[in-house]
Amino acid sequence: MLDAEVRELMQPFVLSDYQVQEVYSRFCLEVARGLKRSTHPQANVKCFPTYVQDLPTGDEMGKFLALDLGGTNFRVLLVSLKGHHDATVSSQIYAVPKDLMVGPGVELFDHIAGCLAKFVEKHDMKTAYLPLGFTFSFPCVQLGLKEGLLVRWTKGFDCPGVEGEDVGRMLHEAIQRRGDADIAVVAILNDTTGTLMSCAHRNADCRVGVIVGTGCNACYVEDVENVDLLHADFKKTKRQVIVNAEWGAFGEGGQLEFVRTEYDREVDEKSINRSEQLFEKMTAGMYLGNLVRLVLLRALERKLIFKQSSRRPEFASVLQKNQEVFETRYISEIEDDSFPEFASTRKIVKQLFGLEKASVEDCQTLRYICECVAKRAATLVAIGVSGLVNRTSNRRVIVGMDGSVYRYHPKFDSYMRQILQKLVKADKEWDIMLSEDGSGRGAALVAAVASKSK
Repeated sequence: MLDAEVRELMQPFVLSDYQVQEVYSRFCLEVARGLKRSTHPQANVKCFPTYVQDLPTGDEMGKFLALDLGGTNFRVLLVSLKGHHDATVSSQIYAVPKDLMVGPGVELFDHIAGCLAKFVEKHDMKTAYLPLGFTFSFPCVQLGLKEGLLVRWTKGFDCPGVEGEDVGRMLHEAIQRRGDADIAVVAILNDTTGTLMSCAHRNADCRVGVIVGTGCNACYVEDVENVDLLHADFKKTKRQVIVNAEWGAFGEGGQLEFVRTEYDREVDEKSINRSEQLFEKMTAGMYLGNLVRLVLLRALERKLIFKQSSRRPEFASVLQKNQEVFETRYISEIEDDSFPEFASTRKIVKQLFGLEKASVEDCQTLRYICECVAKRAATLVAIGVSGLVNRTSNRRVIVGMDGSVYRYHPKFDSYMRQILQKLVKADKEWDIMLSEDGSGRGAALVAAVASKSK
């Protein structure tokens, strides 16, 4: 049985129906403010137009490159679209060395261009003309389909000389400097847009794309007349445009203070982007493990876990040494574990603390802590998704999802569905679908659709 004190410890993570409803209302208000030119500068949820106005039909053909940069490594893909919703993909992962993540921007793009050239050579495509879709998963203001200015670095990147610059141009120039491949950057997109596109390629009702991975963000299809920031020329011929919500920044105006905990505040205080991306810090893989770590420290201090062990101070110092010691993937592994064996949980406890066999009670406590942190993340994500689903003009809406947290956590999907059931309007039919490689295949699809509409 779970200790009442453990439940009390985790109570701040459990959102009441009132809190869920209130976060929902505040989120919807922020989206409306982000879309309106007059309130956009003050809005936290920026709702940038992506200039992607055509969804795939499934009959796209040809060979396209995709480049996916959004974390500590990046991928290059060659996607061959064969019509009939069919595609073959070959890809390669390249590392972004730690020093390049904070070194001069030009060096980062030179490194990427070098890897692109290697990849193209390996596939005997050096002489072919290759349109490229560039998935750049950082907040950007798009000025067109292939022009995007970086607003701010997130996720541990901090390269000088890139913020405020056009990353499409920077990549193009790095490719030109080498001059050894005929690659044209035809589109810049966010990984959420790629997710939406790759799901729409398989299901025409997809109107929302969401990533819950290292970071957390979403995009959705909006009617052009509601998007003040979209240049008038783009409203003449097309009725809709994908909007990049950039919802990770929700809460920077204080909207989430009534649900943030002392642990959220500490995660924020110690991050490299203090008081920014507050919604992301409650929902994304980069932070969830750290939240569990901080709660575990408090549980040890109050003798709520490992009570029988005289080594508690030693366990606490393990957790204090390093913010990343409790990896987010442990949350998925622990929640996926079977009672009463708790094989994975015991293995993780042994790995962290050198404790031979954690008791069933300790395993249950640890699982409950993980569950509360993950369930709150899923609840918040689902609140945002509900707001976007309710904004779309379609009656039937598919939500395309991707990201390691959503993909590997055993219950994230069902936690989300519980909330969507409560918040999505009764006249809407909705479902969630797992994306097949949004940031890769999706980027190639944007490139294909862009090349087609030219």
